[in-house]
Amino acid sequence: MEFDKGNNRFYKEEDGKLLAEITWVPEGDTVAVDHTFVDPSLRGQGVAEKLVDQVVEEMQAVQKKIRPVCPYVVKLFERKPDKYEHVQAFD
Repeated sequence: MEFDKGNNRFYKEEDGKLLAEITWVPEGDTVAVDHTFVDPSLRGQGVAEKLVDQVVEEMQAVQKKIRPVCPYVVKLFERKPDKYEHVQAFD
């Protein structure tokens, strides 16, 4: 699935309806990922993790760490530490 990039977010819309979104807030050399949304019609297909991976790729390109704030992202980083520890900002 391809996502569009907006101001501090990646998202997917279809016919004017928001289907998926992840947002972040810049904090100097880190970003706080604060919101993830996936429409019920897309749940269970790995869309939320794909959104997170898109943010990870973007932040790696600009050499920023990620501070997970969104409960989904916090749990994902806990479940897959090997995949995400290199990008996670620890408090």
